[in-house]
Amino acid sequence: MAFNAAGTLRPAGTNTRRLGSSLLYDYDSTSSTDSDRLHGRTRLAAAEPDDPPHPDFLYPHHHLQSGHSSISSTATSTPMPSRSTSPHPQFYPFDSSFSCTSDSENETPPDFLRNRNLWWRENRRSWWSASRRRRKRDGRILRFLKRWTRRLIRHPLFPSQPITIVSRLSPCAALSDSRQVLSLILLSIFAICLTLLLIYILNPDKEPLPWRAYCSNPSLTANFDPYPPSEPYPFHRVDASSTKPSPFPPQDLDSLSPTGIFIGVFSVDSSFERRMLVRTTWATHQRSRDGAGEGDDGIGTSRIIVRFILGQPRKDWERRIKLEMETFNDIIILPMSENMNRGKTHTFFSWAAINAWVPPVYSNISVTPPSFSYSNHTASPPALAPHDSPHAWQDQYTAAPQSWVRPDYVVKADDDSFVMLAELEARLRVELHTKPKSSHGRTPEFSSMLRTETTASSHNTTLIHRDLAAQDMSGSNLASPIAPQVVGDPLIYWGYLVTNRLHKFMAGELYALSWSLVDWAAKDPAVKGVTKGAEDKQTAKWMKLHPRSSEIRWVSERCWIYDHPRSGTVYSHGFLYPSEATRIKRSMMSYMDKTFIDVLESSQGSNLPSAPAAWAYSTVSTFGVRYVPPLPDLSIRHSVEALVEGSDMSMIREGSPMTPDYAWTHREGRNTRYEGKRVGGTVVVHFIKKNIWYLETALALLDGEEQSEFEKFQSQEIEKALARTPTQSHMTRRAARTQRRLS
Repeated sequence: MAFNAAGTLRPAGTNTRRLGSSLLYDYDSTSSTDSDRLHGRTRLAAAEPDDPPHPDFLYPHHHLQSGHSSISSTATSTPMPSRSTSPHPQFYPFDSSFSCTSDSENETPPDFLRNRNLWWRENRRSWWSASRRRRKRDGRILRFLKRWTRRLIRHPLFPSQPITIVSRLSPCAALSDSRQVLSLILLSIFAICLTLLLIYILNPDKEPLPWRAYCSNPSLTANFDPYPPSEPYPFHRVDASSTKPSPFPPQDLDSLSPTGIFIGVFSVDSSFERRMLVRTTWATHQRSRDGAGEGDDGIGTSRIIVRFILGQPRKDWERRIKLEMETFNDIIILPMSENMNRGKTHTFFSWAAINAWVPPVYSNISVTPPSFSYSNHTASPPALAPHDSPHAWQDQYTAAPQSWVRPDYVVKADDDSFVMLAELEARLRVELHTKPKSSHGRTPEFSSMLRTETTASSHNTTLIHRDLAAQDMSGSNLASPIAPQVVGDPLIYWGYLVTNRLHKFMAGELYALSWSLVDWAAKDPAVKGVTKGAEDKQTAKWMKLHPRSSEIRWVSERCWIYDHPRSGTVYSHGFLYPSEATRIKRSMMSYMDKTFIDVLESSQGSNLPSAPAAWAYSTVSTFGVRYVPPLPDLSIRHSVEALVEGSDMSMIREGSPMTPDYAWTHREGRNTRYEGKRVGGTVVVHFIKKNIWYLETALALLDGEEQSEFEKFQSQEIEKALARTPTQSHMTRRAARTQRRLS
């Protein structure tokens, strides 16, 4: 035992130190074991209330680093412990009454140790400063969860040792411990049911859509009501008193100037096979670019450019992508990592606002194209891809290739979408030449559409007034004597409008933005903050942020955009042609009343009666059911024909008197299915998750003869009848003249 400076008896081997108002016994580490250090670190001896505690021991003062001795230095006879028994910083004494002698003990404590304001407590928000309502709400939730957790754990069927259940599931243990096995099974069933319930609640697509109603009158669902749309030429808004379907295409479609479209197909580095399918099918096929029948020699799609949009490829795929780029020259690499919903779409539109160019108008047209604010922006022709328009290739081989211009639309598409280019261009061409609805609710004739307007400048949608006579037209090949007129830049948001109780947006398989919207979205700072999340829903939010959001035309195509017949989704039905759509319109004419319109509104998210099941009926697919061919062992041609909506092959069944050969012979040819028109059919087939489905779609939409065998036979019979008709008519006329002469 030894006495300290204050005369207090203390055990030998310890140092008595005063820290502020507390007297601490500091255990001597030189004469102790690890266990002693662990259990006998310090002990409180006395307290003096006149010296408040000091917190600044956590941080050394700046003058400790300038050569002064540390305040915690001790004599060599009683060194500090070699390691701390606590993760917290050491409590260093500063009082002069230490048991050991040291020069530092006689020094006056520095100022930084006298201020004991608890800075880390002042900056923290105290728990009692929260609102009383919030504390009450949080406490209620915690009490509810705690109560039901306690009830679940104390339930007799809850296993007492759930971790050991799996190891005890041998046959003998199962018999002896059936209670725990039963509880595990019940918990698994509960978890599965809970997961399925959440999926069902969160899934807005619970019933098949009334696609037959959409196709019976497309003008009823062409525009989105929350934003006052324009009248799409030649469509007119249909109300309850007028339900006559509007025809498409208009008769003067081919007299309008073709539309410039830049299509970005979103892909990933590993999807080489899918990109090759796109290159060899709809991106280059004549029936996709020209349309049905004799087509238009590719004039309508001569201004369409298709490119694949990728993020930064993975290291293992870098060389493959570089080789593919050198071979096909149709891949765009965005400066970001590959993703789907973390800003890739906005980065693409930002890239397009700078680098997207399309060919000019190559052909003579009867109606001069309108001139927009971006019409005079030109650039040198870039390197072409093998699937680009033949007109662009011909122009490149001339002595002076024409300059390229800005596109009228930028389209985002997925690589699981099959796009008919002529159909897409025809619908976007109609929208581009549409005069927005006037204040009197009437749409003027197209001849009065091309007139000069003045609109306010707003985020790159400024109308540029120019002296048309002084315009430099050297970059175009327009032979029309009529000078182009300046009109307001169109604000068009086109696609398949998805409307439910949660969202309203254009589906992400394919949607188009007019150039003014693309240019604005790439530069607006508010849009840059709304890029993470489901990309198609985020794009719809951009439209609401536009300073002229009420003028944006939300144009929807719900009949001719659908999912693959094998997908079994709410958007799925058989491959559709205009002839079947006409039969659907005739069958739906009896429903053309106020109830019909109310039901269509209910399918768009309103709280009205749901559509009848017959409106969603398909001869090919059934919602939620895996597709099964009508007969086993069908040939390739027959199996593809069975995927066509309304075809005899799709309705054949086991035991039916109709045979596959008969159904194939009596099928409709392409000329009949398109009703003798160039366009008017399927625009996009989506949800093609397998390459074999992609090939089926190509065969259904791009292959086939203009006339079937039965139609050829009928044509021959008609020709024979017409060949006999002139002789019979001549004899009839001769007999009539003889009768008149005799009379």
